[in-house]
Amino acid sequence: MKRMAEEVREWQEDCSSLVWLKPQDRKVIEVGAELRTDGEGREPFNSLGVAVGFRHIRSSFMQADSRSITKYKYRLLVFGVFATTIRLSLVMITSSAASFLHAAAALVCIILLLRTILLFKSLLYLLTRYWRWVEDRTQFYQTFKIPRYDNDGLQENPLYRKAAAYIASLPAVEDSDHTDLFSSGIRSNDFSAHLAPGQTVHDSFLHSRLFWTSHPDTGLILRLRRQDRYRVLRPYLQHVENAAVEIEIRRKEIRLYTNFSAHRWGSGVTMTHPATLETVAMDPEVKSRVKVDLESFLKGRNYYARLGRVWKRSYLLQGPPGTGKSSFAAAMARFLCYDVYDLDLSLVSDSADIRSLLLTTTPRSLILVEDLDRYSARSWMLNFMDGVFSCCGEGRVMVYTASGGKGIDDPAVIRPGRVDVRIHFPLCDFMTFKTLASCYLGVKDHKLYTEVEEGFQTGGRISPAEVGEIMIANRGSSTRAIKSVINSLRRSASFGAVEKRIRIMDGVCGVGGIGIRKEGKVRELRKIYSFSRLSSRIRREGRMAVGGSAAAGELEKSS
Repeated sequence: MKRMAEEVREWQEDCSSLVWLKPQDRKVIEVGAELRTDGEGREPFNSLGVAVGFRHIRSSFMQADSRSITKYKYRLLVFGVFATTIRLSLVMITSSAASFLHAAAALVCIILLLRTILLFKSLLYLLTRYWRWVEDRTQFYQTFKIPRYDNDGLQENPLYRKAAAYIASLPAVEDSDHTDLFSSGIRSNDFSAHLAPGQTVHDSFLHSRLFWTSHPDTGLILRLRRQDRYRVLRPYLQHVENAAVEIEIRRKEIRLYTNFSAHRWGSGVTMTHPATLETVAMDPEVKSRVKVDLESFLKGRNYYARLGRVWKRSYLLQGPPGTGKSSFAAAMARFLCYDVYDLDLSLVSDSADIRSLLLTTTPRSLILVEDLDRYSARSWMLNFMDGVFSCCGEGRVMVYTASGGKGIDDPAVIRPGRVDVRIHFPLCDFMTFKTLASCYLGVKDHKLYTEVEEGFQTGGRISPAEVGEIMIANRGSSTRAIKSVINSLRRSASFGAVEKRIRIMDGVCGVGGIGIRKEGKVRELRKIYSFSRLSSRIRREGRMAVGGSAAAGELEKSS
């Protein structure tokens, strides 16, 4: 306290010795000197730097003369106003408020310190990037290209697919300047980042830095230091393949590909078809046999190799439209966890196109060929079913669908080696109806089931797809849905009886020589039946009746 009092007195004496000061300036100095300490001799503003400011002004002021006093006069005046304001505030606040000022001052110091640290980290980050930039340009690097296809452009490079999956899992992809984001079609809130074309990410392996660059035309570029290529390259590629296999197993997303031309498959989309072997409506015994056959095939790789046979399996799904052939193929792919290649044969002209498409499919995939009966007469189709190129790739499952057209029962088409398992998909029966009712309506038993069974026994014909459509439209009321199915069965039974009677009459008239044409009778009957189905569908869906032109258009389509 004595030191502070002496300092204040020295300050006042120094100011009084400056006779050239004006009275108002001298008053400002005296107020500042009083503010230097409070009544108890403490220095409440040292933490804020006020005392330091006073010392600075004092030393500067004492060294000045009358010629340069104007410069320090205004500086002292501003500081005096600030000091006077603080002095008046101290009179009004309590000791707790003074503690608050200490806390505020400490907070300000902490903020300034954090800001300094953050600036240091930013500076360190910039220095690190600059050092790596210099290192990249002073080191000798070896470049390896991983193309997507082989030199002929026919077969996809398996390493490219695995490397792309591995790169997408790197955390550095999200830090890239440009990143492509994708969402999962199966799981919600599941997003993945993929390296955009032209971007580069780094990876570390065995204390060596490696760089991946994506090029849309050439594929992927791997770059590492030349002195590390023998020590790092092969172990790193093995690491990439193992990690990609784990990623694919963990992902468990089935991809659906289709050929957009005669030589190329599309990029593929996630298959979201929900069908499974448990939900598909078909004969339980047939379903069980197919499931056992698929399980045996998955476990039979060594068995096929010991026999000297290609590890592949082919299935023919045969039945009328709407019986669930495509849904069953999707259920098979989901059970096998295989990607699906939907081969559109309308874009294929010869065996060369088939060969190029087969070579670009992946092993352990399901190749789906629909409407086989439309193309079975072509010679290249038979070579596709059991030719040499159909054996390229292990673990493939070939699935053909047919609607029962001409030529599908040809022994050359369904002989062993081309078709291993043949599955017939009939129209809906009573057991299939009960399975559909359990899946769509959640009904195990109903009082109207006897009428449904009677409808099937009297010749009613309806496809599982039609039953599913009726149940979806009436899912709010199981009774209304079952009644709609009963009405459809009765209409189809009556139509079948009338058609049978007309055929008998046509046969009798043909024998008598009258010459009534059977095709004309059947065509007219189909028109009437189509019109009745259209009317019932409109009533069932609660829509307004269509005009005469719409009905005529429906009759013209059915004819």
